[in-house]
Amino acid sequence: MTPEFVISIARDGITTILIVAAPILGVGLAVGLLVSIFQATTQIQEPTLAFVPKIAAVFIALLVFGGWMMRIIMSFTLDLWANLGTIF
Repeated sequence: MTPEFVISIARDGITTILIVAAPILGVGLAVGLLVSIFQATTQIQEPTLAFVPKIAAVFIALLVFGGWMMRIIMSFTLDLWANLGTIF
Protein backbone atom coordinates (compact mmCIF):
# COMPACT_ATOMS: atom_id res chain seq x y z
CA MET A 1 0.00 0.00 0.00
CA THR A 2 1.56 3.23 -1.16
CA PRO A 3 0.99 6.71 0.23
CA GLU A 4 -0.47 7.75 -3.13
CA PHE A 5 -3.06 4.98 -2.88
CA VAL A 6 -4.09 6.07 0.63
CA ILE A 7 -4.34 9.69 -0.50
CA SER A 8 -6.44 8.58 -3.47
CA ILE A 9 -8.87 6.70 -1.23
CA ALA A 10 -9.09 9.65 1.18
CA ARG A 11 -9.66 12.08 -1.70
CA ASP A 12 -12.42 9.89 -3.14
CA GLY A 13 -14.04 9.60 0.29
CA ILE A 14 -14.02 13.35 0.90
CA THR A 15 -15.33 14.01 -2.61
CA THR A 16 -18.14 11.51 -2.08
CA ILE A 17 -19.08 13.10 1.24
CA LEU A 18 -19.19 16.56 -0.32
CA ILE A 19 -21.25 15.41 -3.29
CA VAL A 20 -23.75 13.55 -1.10
CA ALA A 21 -24.11 16.34 1.48
CA ALA A 22 -24.36 19.25 -0.97
CA PRO A 23 -28.07 18.97 -1.94
CA ILE A 24 -29.27 18.67 1.65
CA LEU A 25 -27.05 21.48 2.90
CA GLY A 26 -28.02 23.66 -0.06
CA VAL A 27 -31.73 23.20 0.58
CA GLY A 28 -31.28 23.94 4.28
CA LEU A 29 -29.25 27.05 3.47
CA ALA A 30 -31.76 28.34 0.92
CA VAL A 31 -34.76 27.81 3.18
CA GLY A 32 -32.94 29.38 6.13
CA LEU A 33 -32.09 32.42 4.02
CA LEU A 34 -35.68 32.78 2.82
CA VAL A 35 -37.05 32.48 6.36
CA SER A 36 -34.50 35.02 7.60
CA ILE A 37 -35.48 37.48 4.86
CA PHE A 38 -39.15 36.93 5.71
CA GLN A 39 -38.47 37.52 9.41
CA ALA A 40 -36.49 40.67 8.69
CA THR A 41 -39.15 42.17 6.43
CA THR A 42 -42.07 41.37 8.72
CA GLN A 43 -40.12 42.03 11.93
CA ILE A 44 -41.25 38.71 13.39
CA GLN A 45 -38.44 37.74 15.74
CA GLU A 46 -39.59 34.28 16.75
CA PRO A 47 -36.49 32.04 17.03
CA THR A 48 -38.41 28.79 16.56
CA LEU A 49 -39.88 29.99 13.25
CA ALA A 50 -36.61 29.27 11.47
CA PHE A 51 -36.37 25.63 12.54
CA VAL A 52 -39.69 24.15 11.41
CA PRO A 53 -39.44 25.15 7.71
CA LYS A 54 -35.79 24.02 7.58
CA ILE A 55 -36.61 20.64 9.12
CA ALA A 56 -39.49 20.15 6.68
CA ALA A 57 -37.37 21.22 3.69
CA VAL A 58 -34.48 18.94 4.65
CA PHE A 59 -36.90 16.03 5.11
CA ILE A 60 -38.43 16.63 1.68
CA ALA A 61 -34.95 16.96 0.16
CA LEU A 62 -34.00 13.62 1.72
CA LEU A 63 -37.07 12.05 0.15
CA VAL A 64 -36.25 13.55 -3.24
CA PHE A 65 -32.48 13.02 -3.26
CA GLY A 66 -32.32 9.90 -1.07
CA GLY A 67 -32.13 7.39 -3.92
CA TRP A 68 -29.46 9.35 -5.73
CA MET A 69 -27.45 9.75 -2.52
CA MET A 70 -27.67 6.02 -1.83
CA ARG A 71 -26.45 5.19 -5.35
CA ILE A 72 -23.41 7.47 -4.91
CA ILE A 73 -22.57 5.93 -1.53
CA MET A 74 -23.08 2.39 -2.85
CA SER A 75 -20.83 3.12 -5.83
CA PHE A 76 -18.07 4.39 -3.55
CA THR A 77 -18.45 1.41 -1.22
CA LEU A 78 -18.37 -1.11 -4.07
CA ASP A 79 -15.26 0.55 -5.51
CA LEU A 80 -13.64 0.39 -2.08
CA TRP A 81 -14.47 -3.31 -1.72
CA ALA A 82 -13.23 -3.99 -5.27
CA ASN A 83 -9.88 -2.39 -4.38
CA LEU A 84 -9.65 -4.22 -1.06
CA GLY A 85 -7.32 -6.82 -2.58
CA THR A 86 -4.80 -4.15 -3.54
CA ILE A 87 -4.82 -2.59 -0.07
CA PHE A 88 -3.16 -5.50 1.73
